[in-house]
Amino acid sequence: MHDMDAADFVAARTELRLSQSAMAVALGVDQGTISRWESGKVRIPAAIQLALETLKENVQLMPGERRILVSDPIAPEGIEMLRRVAEVDVKLGLEPDELLKIIPKYKALVVRSETKVTRPIIEAAPGLEVVGRAGVGVDNIDLDAATERGVVVVNAPQGNTVAAAEHTMALLLSLARHIPQADASMRAGKWARKDYVGVEVRGKTLGVVGLGPIGSEVARRGASMEMEVLAVDPFVPDERARAIGAEPVTLDELIEQSDFISVHVPLTPSTRGMIGSEEFARMKDGVRILNVARGGIIDEAALAEAVKSGKVAGAAVDVFTEEPIKPANPLLGNPRIILTPHLGASTAEAQERVAIHVAEQIVDIFSGKPARYAVNAPMLAPEAMLVVGPYMGIGESLGVIATQLLRGRLTSIEIDYYGEIADHDVQPLRAAVIRGLLRPISEENVNLVNANHIAHSRGWRIEERLQSSHETFTNLIELRVHTTEAEVSVAGTVHHAGQPNIVAINGLDVDFLVSPHSYLLVCDNDDRPGMIGAIGTLLGTLDINISHMQVGRREPRGRALMLLGVDEHPTEEQIEQIEAIDGIYNVRMLRF
Repeated sequence: MHDMDAADFVAARTELRLSQSAMAVALGVDQGTISRWESGKVRIPAAIQLALETLKENVQLMPGERRILVSDPIAPEGIEMLRRVAEVDVKLGLEPDELLKIIPKYKALVVRSETKVTRPIIEAAPGLEVVGRAGVGVDNIDLDAATERGVVVVNAPQGNTVAAAEHTMALLLSLARHIPQADASMRAGKWARKDYVGVEVRGKTLGVVGLGPIGSEVARRGASMEMEVLAVDPFVPDERARAIGAEPVTLDELIEQSDFISVHVPLTPSTRGMIGSEEFARMKDGVRILNVARGGIIDEAALAEAVKSGKVAGAAVDVFTEEPIKPANPLLGNPRIILTPHLGASTAEAQERVAIHVAEQIVDIFSGKPARYAVNAPMLAPEAMLVVGPYMGIGESLGVIATQLLRGRLTSIEIDYYGEIADHDVQPLRAAVIRGLLRPISEENVNLVNANHIAHSRGWRIEERLQSSHETFTNLIELRVHTTEAEVSVAGTVHHAGQPNIVAINGLDVDFLVSPHSYLLVCDNDDRPGMIGAIGTLLGTLDINISHMQVGRREPRGRALMLLGVDEHPTEEQIEQIEAIDGIYNVRMLRF
């Protein structure tokens, strides 16, 4: 193989039909490097020549053999990459019946958030192999229908990370220096320098709530600006947080010590309204608040009142409970609240990146390779599915329970597999456990393809053990999650009816079946006469119906674990009333 020169490189790029920017993304370099290689001023590494050969090998399909429909606007670089492997039709603004009529002739469909990929659409396309979402959220795609039909759904969860982090920092500096307000004042013909005295961010404390991809990038940027960065994320080990320049703390500590607070968590039942009037009251006077995550995490009315009262010096909000924002939104009208119309991912680079990330995965799937960000789980081999498949549900349930019982910050994870399942590939079970651990607190979609990548990106250490038998159960999965404060253990098997069956929590024997969309109260209490009656009476007073109940204990009149299935979701105030009963140490509400 001779050394590649500039002319060879240009010829290869022309053959692949890629622009310089698309070629840069495909090779993992910047566009300036491509320009230098093509100018002949810089030697082209031998590794790049090999990478180009691999790219050419992936382009073995004639364009006429497969067709791809792009039904929402995406960056032209993504379309250009797709045209290497198929004919691409760009048809925007299709009505549902129009899409239904033309979808049967396509092998792939690329959308953003506008097109709704419903079950009828998927079922009308017998040859559909992949749906690509150029972005993160996939709530406009029927994942169940896609999985049933063997259609892979891919997205681009990392494409907008830098854009959202940079927008956060832009808003942070705008808050610190009153930039939008000063600009508006100038345009009104004023020269009011004394009205816009700002603060330096150097030496200030930045509190980052959530250390996912975007929160981590915000923490890094805060540290680079010589801010003291505090972070709370119970599912990121302390050493991982410190490696990106953040000191791990509790949410209470972050709220009380921060000068700037930026939230970067998904909107879930546990994060909705997580910062409200009570939290604002405990913050420093003059704190500044940012939300470039999801509307509803911060109570908008409480934030507006906190800014009006002067408790909060200013706020910057990019996301809202209702979008587009309504005229009655309480955040409107206060000049100390900076508002932007959901611009977190709105950069040319981010739009190009998500388009290319999705296009790359479609090319991989057409070439028989796994997609990096497959949202729905791939099908298992029939012989493996027969044994392992029924236990994926219990694996996910164990993770869901453990996450909701955790106290402190995660340090390590252990999974034990007992019985016949241990004789097979347990990677699908591991993926199911990781999916369950993340489900209550993250929007990340976890499957066999990306489970290890996601666990590694969060700094999780997972130890697995295979045991050929168990003294009681034919097959069993036991999960232990260690934190800075305690250990949570949950074990389960599969009921003869196929439902996930939880058989132990924190070493105490229990026996209950997991039902979707159900609620379970977990009470740590003294085992003594009257406890069941006291809780039952209170729940009756609160009009909360009990569907089932049991107690796990090690010995009579010791500590016990009372599990109560309830039909209604108790409020936080009602849970506090239950905890106030003498002999009850704490109560957790589990959602399935």
